[in-house]
Amino acid sequence: MLALATVGFAVNFWAWALLSPLGPLLKDALALDAFSQALVVAVPVVVGSVGRIPVGALSDRYGGRVMFPVISATTIVPVLYLGLVGHSSLASLLVGGFVLGMGGTAFAVGVPFVSAWFPPRRRGLAIGIFGAGMGGTAISALTTVNLVKAWTFAAPFVVTAVVLALYAVVAALVLRDAPGRAVPRYSLGRRLRAVAQLPITWQASALYAVAFGGYVAFSVYLPAYLKTAYGLAQTDAANRMAGFVLLAVLLRPVGGWLSDRFGPVRVLAGALAVVTAGAAVQAGTPALMPWATVAFLAMAAALGAASGAVFALVALLAPADKVGSVTGVVGAAGGLGGFVPPLVMGALYSAFSSYALGLAALALVAAAAMLFTVTGVRHVTRVREGVV
Repeated sequence: MLALATVGFAVNFWAWALLSPLGPLLKDALALDAFSQALVVAVPVVVGSVGRIPVGALSDRYGGRVMFPVISATTIVPVLYLGLVGHSSLASLLVGGFVLGMGGTAFAVGVPFVSAWFPPRRRGLAIGIFGAGMGGTAISALTTVNLVKAWTFAAPFVVTAVVLALYAVVAALVLRDAPGRAVPRYSLGRRLRAVAQLPITWQASALYAVAFGGYVAFSVYLPAYLKTAYGLAQTDAANRMAGFVLLAVLLRPVGGWLSDRFGPVRVLAGALAVVTAGAAVQAGTPALMPWATVAFLAMAAALGAASGAVFALVALLAPADKVGSVTGVVGAAGGLGGFVPPLVMGALYSAFSSYALGLAALALVAAAAMLFTVTGVRHVTRVREGVV
């Protein structure tokens, strides 16, 4: 069940990230400015993020056996639209990207589904392994541009649609919800109000906005950044972004495993310290080799580990029948955290022809999140564990 959920997450994230590698190509073809290019790749992120709130609550109610096939089948529609007819103007791209955001909600389906199959002492690693499905963005980065060059613009979209259809069928036939999983008894509105009253909801949301938001921001905007700041070719920039994504993906289950062993607070604090240092270094736009490469890879590893640690924290502190709803809100915060930086970076570059201010802001935000982790979050965790 964990393997099937992880594959489903990866496939839907592959679809969710289809527009990012094509950002530079679309910019040239449609004469987009930096802000419009950033908007095209950011719209699916924000929709997929906000959509996780109702999808997470629905997953608590109906389970992953129903929701995984539904989300996968629904995502086929915008994928085919964008590939076949929806890429001729900025307006059509924004409409298609809006609906494409549905693929990003798969995360809110998988966390409660996986969590129900494992005892608390193993949930950090299990959810971390599931979270590695965010590597679907790496699949997109490695294949999308190459398929367009080898065939047509529609090729990567058609391939992705076929894979989504196959997964939807397999999931409908094979997936099973955990025996005895907690099913909520109250209405969606009442459950969301109850979730809003839990401290873990807002604490984890703030941390995930930085951790996963930083990952999403780089995964969608890094090709444009590398092409502009370092003059890399489109394919080279996309491949380097894929390396960033792959390292973050590999470190996400490591972050969950470390959280099971040493506690999520320690893992989060250490990871956020690394992000602070990496962003501060990159704000100076150092030479690509070795300093910028080291800075980005360090941030990738830290953001991946921190993302895994956040949901180890959620699994530790959220009530069993509210894990999906909490995940939806936290996942939304993470996606929205990824929506803002590309727009800020694009706007700042348009105004000042420099990315330094945006990266310096990331360093300050990561430092503030680290301080919050070692103070407020540590206190709540200790109260729950009966330490104080």
